[in-house]
Amino acid sequence: MNKTLLTTITVALIALFAAAQPTQGGRSRWSKEMLEAKHQMIIEQVGLTPTQQEQFMPLYEAMEKEIFQNNFEARGALAAVNKRGSAATDDECFQAASAVSQAKVREGEIESRYFEQFSKILTKRQMFLLKQAESDFARTMMRGARGGDGQRPERKAKK
Repeated sequence: MNKTLLTTITVALIALFAAAQPTQGGRSRWSKEMLEAKHQMIIEQVGLTPTQQEQFMPLYEAMEKEIFQNNFEARGALAAVNKRGSAATDDECFQAASAVSQAKVREGEIESRYFEQFSKILTKRQMFLLKQAESDFARTMMRGARGGDGQRPERKAKK
């Protein structure tokens, strides 16, 4: 229990620190710290043995990388439409929305493919705990993004 509390506090502090990172280099460092915190939370909450860590973490990182790349491409389609603003055609808007929708489908396919591989390393209970740890991490990050008090931060005005 104490390890989980410590991990949660660490993730929350990193999230608060990350909000103050204005530069691209800071964002890169923040991303790396977030992944390390997430991985540590997974290791602790799932109860991975050193042998399991050695087998599981490279696979998990490969899955995360694949999902990131998938979502990055979809965000690119949205960014292109946002950049054009009101000059974007209805077809361009629809194609961008479709790209995001298809990215979610592909993400599910990626997760499903890795799920099979994870099940050869983790116990059935650990597979469940993995999903729980991922949800806990996302919840912790959302609380951190909201300033820890549950309130949404003010949005920047669009140019």
